[in-house]
Amino acid sequence: MTKNWWQEAVVYQVYPRSFQDSNNDGIGDLEGIRQRLPYIKKLGATVIWLNPIYASPNDDNGYDISDYEAIQPDFGTMADFDCLLADAHKLGLKIMMDLVVNHTSDEHQWFIESRSSKTSPYRDYYIWRDPVDGHAPNDWKAAFSGSAWQFDDATGQYYLHLFSKKQPDLNWATPAVRTNVFDMMTRWLDKGVDGFRMDVINLISKPDDLTGLTEWPANGPREHEYLKEMNAKVLSHFDCITVGETGGVTPEDALKYAGFDSHELNMIFQFQHMDIGQDPKFGKWVQHPFALSELKAIMARWQTKLNGKAWNSLYWNNHDQPRVVSRFGNDEGEARVLSAKMLGAVLHFMQGTPYIYQGEELGMTNVHSFNSIEDYRDIETLNAYREHVEEKRDLTHPQMMAGIHAVSRDNARTPMQWDDSVNAGFTREGIDPWIAVNANYTDINAQNQVDDPDSVFTFYQKMNALRTKYDIITYGDFTPLDPDDEQTWSYTRQLNGQTLLLTANFTAQPVTLARAKGEGELLLSNYADDQGAELRPYEVKVYLK
Repeated sequence: MTKNWWQEAVVYQVYPRSFQDSNNDGIGDLEGIRQRLPYIKKLGATVIWLNPIYASPNDDNGYDISDYEAIQPDFGTMADFDCLLADAHKLGLKIMMDLVVNHTSDEHQWFIESRSSKTSPYRDYYIWRDPVDGHAPNDWKAAFSGSAWQFDDATGQYYLHLFSKKQPDLNWATPAVRTNVFDMMTRWLDKGVDGFRMDVINLISKPDDLTGLTEWPANGPREHEYLKEMNAKVLSHFDCITVGETGGVTPEDALKYAGFDSHELNMIFQFQHMDIGQDPKFGKWVQHPFALSELKAIMARWQTKLNGKAWNSLYWNNHDQPRVVSRFGNDEGEARVLSAKMLGAVLHFMQGTPYIYQGEELGMTNVHSFNSIEDYRDIETLNAYREHVEEKRDLTHPQMMAGIHAVSRDNARTPMQWDDSVNAGFTREGIDPWIAVNANYTDINAQNQVDDPDSVFTFYQKMNALRTKYDIITYGDFTPLDPDDEQTWSYTRQLNGQTLLLTANFTAQPVTLARAKGEGELLLSNYADDQGAELRPYEVKVYLK
């Protein structure tokens, strides 16, 4: 296996709107991120992934871009970005931008021109279709509820939007679209950014004939053609990191997108482990219990099928997912600290590049203090509530709120908890943050943890340090153990005659497991001592021999 710096990286994801407000307007900004660079460096991360910072009307919190080469005014200026990039590089930190090119904002100049006339030179920049029997061309539903088609009175046609109606899909079959996107990417890379996370990138290729289709166009007919062209014209000219968000993919798909010889992307984000427990009818809004063996099997399948052929991205959390300690762990009391550490270790000692979402390293939890739908800001959450409770009435208010408390994207978007002062140090007292702070910030915050040897932060810091010390953590082969055990998660990694063993108890009860005795050096544990074959609640141990 050829070794690349991005395989050895640790990525820290920053959601700028919620990270640090430097100018007291209740919204996080670039200067706030710059001020917190030493914190990220102290954690041991090496790459910062920024959620979109481009100009945007904010229908979907920046994923509706009106200008790819201007900074969202709420976040600052291009000069602020240049300072952030320069300071990050001085600290040895790289910056990965969010690339959102499946769609733009309807306020982007391209779309303004496109909708102005059927004869506009920009008409084919987007996907326009005539009505079929007086209605939309097909039955596709938008990700944020409702039809994926919006009728435009001015020209009597529908345009496609797989997300919000303010996010019209680009038509990648038009060469000028690709040229413009590739030129824009090149300018950012020339500026010095170190790579891209590519939003819903496996949706960019649509079939020519869209009538009568019922399934979304993921992994479309020209998908790999477009990405190979992107690689040839842009990515191959830079030593950059790339990760594609690709819902609905299998490990076999991943070999095409991120195979070492595919000449497309470095790695992808898959969602099989995130989609576990979803209801067939209501999706994520109704959650069902699942067996630990199911989750282990998903992760093991990705580990073994990509080994030596492609590269995994490792994540539990991001801006679209609930907090992992609330979802797969126990977010109450001391169990929160133990299970946050355990979940971190189970993920970080697998093969792949780990991604830490802001606050994950503190064991931040889902927000249990939001009791009203009015407390939420996320377009997906608000639209789903309206659809299921007010329109279809197929879920009651309590049922829907239970789902929202469990999986709303806003669970991850509450402000970063820096200290126990008012507003958690995110913004000053007297300022209303754009979304309320999680009420548990007085107990869970960075100030309490950065110098505490037993904190979740210090545990993550140790994991990141071990990754730089031992190649086996990055490159070792993965072997699952006890796949049918519903209480524990164990696996080995092997490289050059060394064996690393991880074993973890996923329950609140003690478990006896013979292999938990381990052999060799105990590299890491979330308890102060080693009880051998007895695994205490949420205990994790990592041995190296």
